[in-house]
Amino acid sequence: MEKFSFPNTIIKDDINFILSENINWSYLKGKTILITGANGFIPSYVVYTLLRLNETVCLEDPIFIIALARNKAKAEAKFLPFFKNEQFCLVVCDVAYVDVASFNMGRKIDIIIHAASQASPKYYGIDPVGTLKANSIGTIHMLDLAKNNGSEKFLFISSGEVYGTLDNNLSKVKEDYTGNVDITNVRSCYAESKRIGETMCVCWSHQYNLCTSMLRLSHTYGPGLDLNDGRVFADFVKNIVQNEDIILTSDGKSKRSFVYITDMILALFRVLFYGESKQAYNVAADSETEILELAKILCGLYPDKNLAVKFKNVVSSTYICSPSTGASLCTDKIKKLGWRQKIQIEKGFKRMIESYK
Repeated sequence: MEKFSFPNTIIKDDINFILSENINWSYLKGKTILITGANGFIPSYVVYTLLRLNETVCLEDPIFIIALARNKAKAEAKFLPFFKNEQFCLVVCDVAYVDVASFNMGRKIDIIIHAASQASPKYYGIDPVGTLKANSIGTIHMLDLAKNNGSEKFLFISSGEVYGTLDNNLSKVKEDYTGNVDITNVRSCYAESKRIGETMCVCWSHQYNLCTSMLRLSHTYGPGLDLNDGRVFADFVKNIVQNEDIILTSDGKSKRSFVYITDMILALFRVLFYGESKQAYNVAADSETEILELAKILCGLYPDKNLAVKFKNVVSSTYICSPSTGASLCTDKIKKLGWRQKIQIEKGFKRMIESYK
C-alpha cells in the first residue's frame, strides 16, 4: 500500500489528533466509503483521515475510499499522491448529473458521506442554480445510490443555515426549530436546498429503511480552506498571511460560531458512528464571536506585524450576506454522543495561519 503523505505538518498533526479520539474507529474496517465533494475543505479532511486509518487501525483490513469530485484539475492537485494507492479511487463527476443506475464500482458501497455543495456565499449570487442542484438533485442521486447498494449509513452534511433568519430572543436554537427562510430571496438557494436535502434523507429512511443522519455545521475553519473562499474569516486570514491590515465593511457586531476543522471532523464521525437515523445534529462553538472581535484577535496573534483593523464601506455585487443576527445553536444533542469543542479560537486560527506559510 502506498504510504500516505500529509500535505503539511499541521494537517498531519490534525489528523493524528483526530485519530487519538477514543471512538470506535475499528467500525470502519473493510468498509467501502464514498465521499462526495471530495475536493472541498471538510470532505478532504475526511479523506485524509480515512487514508491515515488504513495505515493504523485498518492496516490489515483497509477501508476502500471513493472520492467524488467535480473539478478534475483541483482533484489531481489535492489527491495526486494517492492515485497509486490501491484503496483509493477518484471519480470525476457532478453529483447532480451522475447516472446512478450505471454507477458500478464492482463493490458494495457501505457508507456515503454526501458533502458536495457550494458553501461560500460568493456563489449564491452568481450560481444559485448550481448550489441548489448539488443539495437537491445530487442528494436524490446519492440516496438512490445508497438504496441500490443496501448501504449501512448515509450522512448528509447540512448547515445551520437551515434555520434561516434568527434573532437573539431565541437564545439556543435546538434541532426541532423549524426555521424562518425567505424562499423568494436568491440567497435561500443554499438554506432551502439544505432543508429539502434533509427532508429527502428522512423520506428515504422512512420508505426504504435507509439509515440517514444530518450534520448541521456552523462556520468551519482550518488549514486547506481556500483563502479566496469569500467568507469573512477567510478574508481575515488572507490579510494576516499577506501582512495586510484587516478591512471591515460593516460595524463587525454580527456574531458567528467558529469551529476548528478537527472538532468538526470528530463531530462528523461521532454522528456517523453513533447518531440516530432520521435525526439532525447541530455543531457549534461553545460561544459566538463578534466579527470585529475576531479581526482584533487575529491581528493580536502577530503583534510584530503591526497590523490594524480598519473600516471601509464596500458594496459587492455578488456576495450576499447572511440574514442571521447571531442567535446560537444548541449542541446538547451532539454532546450526548460524546462530542466536545476542544480547540479554542486563538489556537485554531494560529494553526490555520501557520499552515499557509
